[in-house]
Amino acid sequence: MDTLFEQIIGDFQERPLPLPTPRDAVLPMLPGKIDTLIGMRRTGKSWRLFQAMHDWLESGQPKDSLLYINFDDERLHPLPAERLHRIPETYYRLFPDNKSRRCLLFFDEIQNIDGWERFVRRLHDTENVQIVLTGSSAKLLSREIATSLRGRSLSTEIFPFSFREALRHGGDDDIVGSALGTKRRAVLANRLRSYLETGGFPEVQGVDRHHRVAILQEYVDVVILRDVVERHGIGNITPLRYLIRHLLGNPACAFSVNRFYNDLKSQGIACGKNTLHEYLAHLEDVYLVQGVALDSPSLRQRQANPRKFYPIDPALAQAFRHDAGQDSGRLLETLVFLDLRRRGMHIGYYRTEQGFEVDFIARDHESEPLLIQVCLDMADAETRRRELRALGAACRERQDGKAVVVTMDDEERIETAEGTIDVVPVWRWLLRQG
Repeated sequence: MDTLFEQIIGDFQERPLPLPTPRDAVLPMLPGKIDTLIGMRRTGKSWRLFQAMHDWLESGQPKDSLLYINFDDERLHPLPAERLHRIPETYYRLFPDNKSRRCLLFFDEIQNIDGWERFVRRLHDTENVQIVLTGSSAKLLSREIATSLRGRSLSTEIFPFSFREALRHGGDDDIVGSALGTKRRAVLANRLRSYLETGGFPEVQGVDRHHRVAILQEYVDVVILRDVVERHGIGNITPLRYLIRHLLGNPACAFSVNRFYNDLKSQGIACGKNTLHEYLAHLEDVYLVQGVALDSPSLRQRQANPRKFYPIDPALAQAFRHDAGQDSGRLLETLVFLDLRRRGMHIGYYRTEQGFEVDFIARDHESEPLLIQVCLDMADAETRRRELRALGAACRERQDGKAVVVTMDDEERIETAEGTIDVVPVWRWLLRQG
């Protein structure tokens, strides 16, 4: 095993570092803290590590002060936790001068090793190192960090490319910083429509639709088998697959466990309601979908009302759609949700006393709440009346918050009795600062 560790370390040192598209997710890299990157598979966690390595080298540090181990490497399976200590021992044997300097240690997909927590904690406490971990499970990492790393860590979520990052990856980042005349506005609107179809998974950028759909479906299969079925010992995967196809094929829709349970039952598929709740938790855990609950101070109200579920990328909805078309309004709503999640906001949906629904109410610790409606356009008089009515009622009830309607192309400012409502095209919304 020591020979294998030496080979892996040596191969990393010999290879040139990949040059990734810069991501906007910030790694704190604070002294005394372990950084953890979490998110769905194939979202670019490893590439974010390479970005951090480049930053380290640009600060004047030698490459041999970096150690990178990818625990998805099949040569490391199975690797018992009691052998993990041989990795830093081999590293320091190869580079003894690093014992007296600060080094960066990157452990990719470390959740594949049972019992990794004690090794990482000891390494953090005894060596002059900054440790960065990645994992494909939010619940796994956060639970183990809370119990084993005891406040030593900070987590950063990695999502597929945002719209800004997709522009950067495609070489169009200069459009964002330019004066937005008619031509550049048209280019951004066109790029947005492409992004709505292609999504943000790095590997599928520039790939034709047929192969893109196949790749995304394969991603989901890997998540099902490796991150859900194998990890949780699930034997009956038929209802799990039905659930995934339903959630991905119906983005931004309210989901009722009772209704879905009855649908499965009518098709002769056996699955208990508690099991369905467990499946939902597993799918959120691995970042395949994310749920939004009713905004209410009452726990009972939040639990009694259905949650709305969104895929972690709009292209997943395209890959699992049930018909030839797709509700573009739902995909647009998914983009807005993911933007709010990337910004670390607390998100709910709001229902007024009269039963009018606002798509999102989003809060952070620094600014007033955002009340957000999402619709394709405001051209239809009934659509306009419905969206403004819900926002106006919410503003009247709450007496706080900024009201926004996010559309595909419309832009205006509407003065109402309840205050100002800004109508914003989605490309401008996604590229806003702050």
